[in-house]
Amino acid sequence: MRNRSPRFSSETRPRSRLVAASKFGLQYIKRSNPHAAITSTPNPSSSLLSFFLPNPHFHFTMPAPVAAPRTLYDKVWDDHVIDTKEDGLSLIYIDRHLVHEVTSPQAFESLRQAGRAVRRPDCTLATVDHNVPTSSRKNFTNVQSFITQPDSRAQVQALEENVKEFGLTYFGMTDRRQGIVHVIGPEEGFTLPGITCVCAHGAFGSLAFGIGTSEVEHVLATQTLLQRKAKNMRITVEGTLNEGVTSKDVVLHIIGVIGTAGGTGCVLEFAGSVIRGFSMEARMSMCNMSIEAGARAGMIAPDEITFDYLRNRPLAPKGEEWDRAEAYWRTLKSDEGAKFDVEVNIRAEDIIPTVTWGTSPQDVVPITGTVPDPAKISDPVTRASVERSLKYMGLTPGARMEDVKVDKIFIGSCTNSRIEDLRSAAKIVLAVGPDAKVADGVYAMIVPGSGLIKQHAEAEGLDVVFKRAGFDWREAGCSMCLGMNPDQLEPGERCASTSNRNFEGRQGAGGRTHLVSPAMAAAAAMTGKLTDVRKFLGAEAQRQIAAGPKLKLASELEFLTDPVLPSPAPEHRVKEEVSPESKPLPPIETPSSVEKFVIVKGIAAPLHIDNVDTDMIIPKQFLKTLKRTGLANALFFTLRKDPRTGEDTDFILNREPYTQSKILVCTGANFGCGSSREHAPWSLNDFGIRCIIAPSFADIFRNNTMQNGMLPVTLSKEECKALAEDAEAGLELEVDLEKQEVRRPNGKPAIPFTTDKFRRHCLLNGLDDIALTLQKDSSIAEFEGRRSQSWPWLDGLGYKGKIPIAPLAQRKKKMDW
Repeated sequence: MRNRSPRFSSETRPRSRLVAASKFGLQYIKRSNPHAAITSTPNPSSSLLSFFLPNPHFHFTMPAPVAAPRTLYDKVWDDHVIDTKEDGLSLIYIDRHLVHEVTSPQAFESLRQAGRAVRRPDCTLATVDHNVPTSSRKNFTNVQSFITQPDSRAQVQALEENVKEFGLTYFGMTDRRQGIVHVIGPEEGFTLPGITCVCAHGAFGSLAFGIGTSEVEHVLATQTLLQRKAKNMRITVEGTLNEGVTSKDVVLHIIGVIGTAGGTGCVLEFAGSVIRGFSMEARMSMCNMSIEAGARAGMIAPDEITFDYLRNRPLAPKGEEWDRAEAYWRTLKSDEGAKFDVEVNIRAEDIIPTVTWGTSPQDVVPITGTVPDPAKISDPVTRASVERSLKYMGLTPGARMEDVKVDKIFIGSCTNSRIEDLRSAAKIVLAVGPDAKVADGVYAMIVPGSGLIKQHAEAEGLDVVFKRAGFDWREAGCSMCLGMNPDQLEPGERCASTSNRNFEGRQGAGGRTHLVSPAMAAAAAMTGKLTDVRKFLGAEAQRQIAAGPKLKLASELEFLTDPVLPSPAPEHRVKEEVSPESKPLPPIETPSSVEKFVIVKGIAAPLHIDNVDTDMIIPKQFLKTLKRTGLANALFFTLRKDPRTGEDTDFILNREPYTQSKILVCTGANFGCGSSREHAPWSLNDFGIRCIIAPSFADIFRNNTMQNGMLPVTLSKEECKALAEDAEAGLELEVDLEKQEVRRPNGKPAIPFTTDKFRRHCLLNGLDDIALTLQKDSSIAEFEGRRSQSWPWLDGLGYKGKIPIAPLAQRKKKMDW
């Protein structure tokens, strides 16, 4: 592997060049100004790096190296590579780690069993969000009494114990900073431009992506991840947005254009005049849904809007560190001429308020549109998927979206729960007039993204607007986004939701979800059906707003007043491994918790569904576990069980011989799209399925399966169909990883496949990623030393004695809203 130093953009990289000049009698002069250009005519008074021959009549100048233009993603990636193998697999440093209660218990338990500490507590921030009830906390005393669902309570209590044991900063249920993990990081200034972050915060020009439990453990133990560099994809939105169109409409439109697999294998950069005109809240909404477009991450180059948002936030740099940081951040933009592997151009004028009709974020249509007709779709798998979606959603082809009645309204989630989102919804309520009320028979709820946002909204009077109209004003949490808490849909209930996923059962078993913007959700609350928000805009709406209550616009900084403290000392320090790099590499026969995958032979189950999402693989109610096992019965639960009777259906895995399946053959593309949570591979593995064959996989799901000793095999759609026919005949298949082929019965030729070389080696030998990474401990430590020198603002309080710098005086002005 090649050692890599932090690589800086040309504007900030310190330089000095030395030429072996003795052969030519050249003189070397150190270049003291790294920003100056090298000229062809030496100037004795200049400090430029000049090379010249003794002959006064002849001047020789060594040309400066010209770096190839780089994208924003290229720059951030290059700055974080510690080592790169010859096959391209890189070990990258992770600057920020946000932890919650659902994906972390198994990771902490594995650390405990291995005797490993959290490497960088100062770069780790934990909170609870998925399981917490959003009902009033006025009488809250403790988690034990407040959370009544046993599994939810167990996950929250486990995190509370883990943060104490491992010494991590924690925003718990008595902390007003508690909130959705994707919201609190930017709110506190924990998320910064140019960082790597394992949470969806790419709107700041950071490389941020979701990870599963195995990689959560990897980051906790090593502060690194093993990654292959993704492709560069740019989506440019130019023009002028139509009235009523928000960033949520823009990103839904984009996903409708490229599909939920459109960004697979890529990191997206959102660009164009429309994106530059968006606020940070709007940009966060877009990048938050990059995974719904299949991308590994989404990014937006930082600019003045970014810097103004971050300045004076509690965990943002202060004083001289801010000046140094901002100078670096200003270099984080794609160079002119930088190469993108995929370019998509969107006309802003083509976007109008948008809504989903089906069970995938790509199932979008303008609010003025109609439900699609599957009879017009030629591909049988796609047609069957659309028919399935319409049956689940209770919609008929050709129905007008504006005629679809709703039962519930949910305004919240990591995508749309910030102060700007709440203001947008409140404006629609005010536009209806002083007698505005939620429509009869409709329940509408507002769930702020954090306790601070809730206080902020109350200071502006937004809660009064909502409560007067009949909305339920809640406490912070994930709430109905995924229904792991009491906020859920009942079977058959229809919801206009500002969340990011509309998968089957996502908001409750049998619940039907339509994704919309906060303004569209508020409009639906007023009318009782999906509604074009533009009906509540214009001159008359402005008159109604002007005649309504006078609201004040408060600064977020007024509420960011909690003291900034270093992470606490671990209460029971775990026994750390000593000098991991001094140990020899473990021999292949060393026992490992990772199961080997060499040859798997057995029954294969056929599945003909496109976009099999993680919520379909394992519903949300089974995510509340502290273990990696015991999830076999949860696999495809909504397909295997009748929601009314609870009896087994005729789904393929309920039939013999497929109850004994070891291989799953799916003929639909984009298998495993959706969440980064690792529970989907755990349930497949626990059922006995060690190998999944499909035309394509979601990137995170593919990685999560391999982390669990499972093999995803990508074949062409025709090859998948051929293997599915073998499976339907009840014939066994044999998957040989060593020879990289799928062997078929009855003398049919084997089908070759390829897989990642490093992952193949690890699977064949059952190797542990973390143990291998810790062999590079000195390289990681060396990188951290350079990181502290180059980017001191990334070291948290308490790290090697770092102390806080007093913030500048906070602005406390109020303006008319």
